[in-house]
Amino acid sequence: MQRLIKVFTSRLVMVAVLILLQMMFFVMVLYQTAAAFQFFWLIQLIGFLMVIYIINLQEEPYFKIAWSITVLVLPILGVPLYLVAGNKKVPKKIRNGTIHANRQMYDLLEKDHELLDQITEADPVHGCIFRYGMDRCGFPVYRDTSARYYASGEEWKPEFLNQLRKAKHFIFMEYFIIDEGKFWDEILAILKQKAMDGVKVKIIYDDFGCVTLPRHYDRKLKEYGIEAFRFNKLRPALIVQMNNRDHRKICVIDNRVAFTGGVNLADEYVNLIKRFGYWKDSAVMIQGRAVWSFTVMFLGMYSYLKGDDTVDYLQYKLPADDIEGTGYYLPFSDSPTDDEQTCLGMHLNIVNHAADYIYIDTPYLILNESMTISLIQAAKNGADVRILVPHIPDKIITNQITKGNYAPLIRAGVRIYEFTPGFNHAKNILADDKIGLVGSINTDYRSYYLHFEDGIILSDKAVISKMKKDFLDSLAKSKEITIDDISRTRIPVRLFRGSLKAFMPLF
Repeated sequence: MQRLIKVFTSRLVMVAVLILLQMMFFVMVLYQTAAAFQFFWLIQLIGFLMVIYIINLQEEPYFKIAWSITVLVLPILGVPLYLVAGNKKVPKKIRNGTIHANRQMYDLLEKDHELLDQITEADPVHGCIFRYGMDRCGFPVYRDTSARYYASGEEWKPEFLNQLRKAKHFIFMEYFIIDEGKFWDEILAILKQKAMDGVKVKIIYDDFGCVTLPRHYDRKLKEYGIEAFRFNKLRPALIVQMNNRDHRKICVIDNRVAFTGGVNLADEYVNLIKRFGYWKDSAVMIQGRAVWSFTVMFLGMYSYLKGDDTVDYLQYKLPADDIEGTGYYLPFSDSPTDDEQTCLGMHLNIVNHAADYIYIDTPYLILNESMTISLIQAAKNGADVRILVPHIPDKIITNQITKGNYAPLIRAGVRIYEFTPGFNHAKNILADDKIGLVGSINTDYRSYYLHFEDGIILSDKAVISKMKKDFLDSLAKSKEITIDDISRTRIPVRLFRGSLKAFMPLF
């Protein structure tokens, strides 16, 4: 009973209820006004014109389908809803602030074009992925860097805590989810002590992702000497900016070590508690020159949230460890405030240039048209395309959409596996023993179009070998989904999934 009371009195539920009430009030007023003055025809005309506008947008087909159906079938609801949530333009405050911060970031990233030429000469096929990241997206490629891959949260946790304890100058942390519990208690104890020792500790967390934290938890952290900011504060308002979240997972220590991947700072990510069976995740730690890209990424978001464009980035450019790298590394971030869909571009580049195999870890298989076509074509071209998704879902609706995407992929030769021990939250792509990606990016519309994300492209053979072993070990514990499995699905379930698929961009 106490658990139910806690859920129904949580900040998220209260905000959701208030937004729903606003929407109901708005629709009711619009309906009654239309009934009183007999201008339903005008709303329908506006809806019709809006659909023509949507159809002519340079957008994915599913985006157009979802909003066209919504606007045409329920114009009184669909028209205002599209104006609030359908237009993917980021609100002016977030757009202007982050664009300005990103300009500062790009100015501080030195691009070694000679190194890029060496990569593309040695491997023209996969080298173009690094060229896309540098020339089109603005992120440099590095050589003097090493990496270590972690196949689970509990494998990653000891090294993460150990590196925090080693901090001498600064700790930067930017996470979608921070939740109070045993793991966060361990982290916070270290951070409090480091702040007392004079280490600069700065934390950014997404206010929606951290909705279980007390509302003004950032103020509590500041009492400990930790500078903290909530990204895009959750408000009970029908405003488009609630769509844009900071989904990144970045930790940088002394410009010496950086972590990224799928792991957030909560107990389930390191399997201290069981929420959806065993929690499968991944992370990577890098050392060397490439760490500077993550340092600058964090400072870009920090300067925006602080509202201070005089932040001295260079004071944090401490000497990197002298490392003789065995591969190439390109850390990157993505923002919905620019015109380049970096995460989608990275995924498509890896899939489109693979010849031997493509292995994908993802919690949500909510693919846009271009990714679907690319995966199907890769399989038809003879590549071994395998995708690992959860068996136990964290979100029922998104899992049903995921299952609804199985059939066309499997028919084309893509092999899909469900991780039977629990929930697969890892976000990796691997191809041809030559290229890998670890980061915060899901294969869904939110990661591709709405969220702030990060990741790292790498071509280190030792790291890729461990990523491959992890993936194949996970497949050994998983169930492969076949066409026979899909054919046994009851017709009402198929209809439900088909209906949801038409509205994929809304989830």
